[in-house]
Amino acid sequence: MSTAVQPPQTAGGAQPARKPVSMGQALNRALRDALADDPDVHVFGEDVGTLGGVFRVTDGLAKEFGESRCADTPLAEAGILGTAVGMAMYGLRPVVEMQFDHFAFPAFEQLVSHVSRMRNRTQGKVPMPITVRVPYGGGIGGVEHHSDSSEAYYMATPGLHVVTPATVADAYGLLRAAIASDDPVVVLEPKRLYWSKADWDPASPEAVPGIGRAVVRRPGTSATLVTYGPSVPVCLEAAEAAREDGWDLEVVDLRSLVPFDEETVAASVRRTGRAVVVHESPGFAGPGGELAARITERCFHHLEAPVLRVAGFDIPYPPPMLERHHLPGVDRVLDAVARLQWESTWTPGGQGAGRPEGGVR
Repeated sequence: MSTAVQPPQTAGGAQPARKPVSMGQALNRALRDALADDPDVHVFGEDVGTLGGVFRVTDGLAKEFGESRCADTPLAEAGILGTAVGMAMYGLRPVVEMQFDHFAFPAFEQLVSHVSRMRNRTQGKVPMPITVRVPYGGGIGGVEHHSDSSEAYYMATPGLHVVTPATVADAYGLLRAAIASDDPVVVLEPKRLYWSKADWDPASPEAVPGIGRAVVRRPGTSATLVTYGPSVPVCLEAAEAAREDGWDLEVVDLRSLVPFDEETVAASVRRTGRAVVVHESPGFAGPGGELAARITERCFHHLEAPVLRVAGFDIPYPPPMLERHHLPGVDRVLDAVARLQWESTWTPGGQGAGRPEGGVR
C-alpha cells in the first residue's frame, strides 16, 4: 500500500494559518506542489491548460509551470492515456484528466490492456506511475455522460489503485500520494464536492492516512454506514437525523476502494452488528455487492441483520430534473436503517443480556 505524503513542517512551531478552502482548491494545490517538487510530473488533458479545466482544478498551472508541464490535448482520450503509458515507461510521472467520468470510456482499452498490466507484465521492472483524475458522480445538474459513477469498472481491473476523497484534506493528501505512487492510481473526484469547504492550511497541509486506509468519520453504536466520495456527507447528515429515532450510526469513509481497508470496516461492523453500504453507482453488480459480501464473510457471527445497500437505480443516468430521485439521499438511507431488523436480540459476543428495545445499544 502507498504511504501518505507528509506535509512540510511549520517553522518555529507556529500554528498553521487555517482558512476556508474548497476541495477544488486543495486539488489544485496538490498538483501545483507535485509539479514544483518533481520535474518528472506532467499534467495534461482536455482544456487543462489555458482554461484551467472545466472545474478550474488546474487553474494557473500552465502559466506558472509552462505549457510543457501542463498541456492541453486533442479530444482523444485513448491517445491521452496511451501517451501517458509511453511517458511513464521512460521515467516520467504523468497526471491525466478525463474531463468527465463517461468521457474516460474511449480510453478504457488502454487502461485495462496496458496501464493496469505493465508492471506485472515486466515482473516489476517497469513501474507505471500514472495518475488518472476522473471527475465523477452526480448532483450538479449534468446531463447523461457527465454524471456517471463508474467506479465498479476500475475496481474490477486488477493492477489499479482506486481512491476517492470526501474531504478537503483527503483531496490534497490522496492526490499527492497517487502522484508519488509507482502504481497507476485512478483518483475519482466527486464533482458536487468541488465547492465544499473546510478550514485548511495550504502552506502546511495536515497529514492524512495513505492509500488503502479507511477512516471512521463519525463513531456510533447502532449500525455502520459504509460509504465513500459524494455519499459521505449524505451519510453524515443521515446519522445526525437518525438520532431522533434513537439510532446512533457510525459512518466509515472508505477513501480507498482499491486497496480496500477490510480491517477498519470489519472492526466497525463487529462493534455495531449491522451495516448499510451507500453509493451513487447502480446497485446491480455495483461496489456495494462486493462490500456486502466481504462484510458478511468477515462479520457473519456478529451480524444481527443482512447487510443492506442504498445505491443509484439500475438505469442510465437520468435528466437533471430527475437526478434527485436517482441519487441516494438521507431519506433512503434512513429507510434502509429502519429495515435492519431492530426487533432481534443482540448480545455482545453472543453472551450476556440482550439489548433493550429500541435502536441504541
